[in-house]
Amino acid sequence: MPDAEDVRRIALSLPDTTEKIAWSMPTFRVAGKMFATLPEDETSLAVRCPKEERNELVLAEPEKFWIADHEAQFAWVRARLAAIEDEDELRDILADSWRQAAPSRLLDAYPELGLPTGK
Repeated sequence: MPDAEDVRRIALSLPDTTEKIAWSMPTFRVAGKMFATLPEDETSLAVRCPKEERNELVLAEPEKFWIADHEAQFAWVRARLAAIEDEDELRDILADSWRQAAPSRLLDAYPELGLPTGK
């Protein structure tokens, strides 16, 4: 089961990523644009996710994913760290969120970065 330190290590391994405290929690940004946070005393992860996809995630795995009330209008989803299977799944989740926030110059420089396993 991944923990907050795994989130931090994997997020910071992604190109041009920095960590910054905001709203009293760690946030991770690519080229200054936020793509992940560690809310709930670092027991969960919030990441970018298109609204259509996040609704499917929540319906398919409600024990793992949920939408925080104050984020409902935004394209973000939360995941319980205790429910994430392993580091590969965590890496896929973080890389997908990173790709949504990264500028095209980084996407062009790292075209295969973080592609989900098996795709």
